[in-house]
Parts: sequence; structure tokens; C-alpha cells
Amino acid sequence: MTTASTPKGERRKHALVEAAAALLIEGGFDAVRHRSVAERAGLPLASTTYYFESLDDLIVEALEFHGRQELARGRELLNALATSPKGLEALVELVLDQLLGPKARDNDAQAILLRYERLIATARRPYLRPLTLELGGELRSLLMDTFAKSAAGIDEARLEQLIALVDGAVVNALIEVDPDPRSAARRMLREALA
Repeated sequence: MTTASTPKGERRKHALVEAAAALLIEGGFDAVRHRSVAERAGLPLASTTYYFESLDDLIVEALEFHGRQELARGRELLNALATSPKGLEALVELVLDQLLGPKARDNDAQAILLRYERLIATARRPYLRPLTLELGGELRSLLMDTFAKSAAGIDEARLEQLIALVDGAVVNALIEVDPDPRSAARRMLREALA
């Protein structure tokens, strides 16, 4: 048994993954560095190279950790839909939460900007493509279930159109002087679904 596979080693490795995921969310790929991850996790700098062969390996695990957390949160929201009121507004808010993440308290536009920067930067890292495709497929499946449970069944082609509509509304809003991307996406999605 290696040190990395002991309970203490697993806890340390998980702490590094959580720290890297937090840095990724807050500052994008450039924020994830060996030193910053170790400091955030409260572990020695050498621990990042002990538990991970490379920074890329750590980034993959951080991205997967974060993606799985978001999917789990989306499933929880979907499961709560059975007891919450159905209707267009509830559906729009649920879809936006699943596509844009939970609404940030203070600077939602900044949180959404970082999310889109992360998505775009992922395309420049071919080693992330398999994971990105896997998580994207699971998100689309979750969205299809959301529409079905909301009695607003759609097909895959229509879902892709709606995702593109939200993405376009968000990007257009982000280039404005005083952006409110969630409101812009909400308005466009509401009109498309009405």
C-alpha cells in the first residue's frame, strides 16, 4: 500500500482536488498552479506532485469533481420539481440554474463570465475533451429529464437550439457595459418556450 492510497493520503489528495476546483471556478485555468493549490489546501507544495503526475492531471480531476458536483445539484433541483409548482417560470429558472450554475450573491455576471471562460479554455486543452464531452452529455440528459418532468418534452435538436440561444444571450450580455447575462438569457429562453 502506498502512502497515496491510505485514508490520510486519500484525504490529502481530495483536499488538493477541492482546492484546485475552487481556484478553477474563481480564476480559471491560470489560477490553478502547484503553489496556489497547495496553499489553498493547506498542504506542502510537494504534495501536488506527489499525488498527481502533472498539473494537467490535477486539473482533470478538479474539473471532474466540479462537474459532478454541478450535475448532482442539478439532479437535486430536478427531484425537488415534483413538489414545486410547475410552469414556464419554474422551468426557465431550473434550466438557467443547470446551464449557468447557481445565482451568485454579489457578482453573478463575473461568475458567469468565469464559467464561459472556463468552457472556452477547455477547448484549447485536448486532454480535457473526453471529460468535457462526457459531462456535457450528462448535462443534456439532465436537461431532457427536466423538460420531460415539466411536461414540456422536447427533442435533442430543440434542446441544442435552446442551449445555443442561452449561450448567445449570455455572450451578448457579457460584452455590455453593465451586463446582466442571467436576465438576458431568462428573457430569451422565456420567449422561446412561450
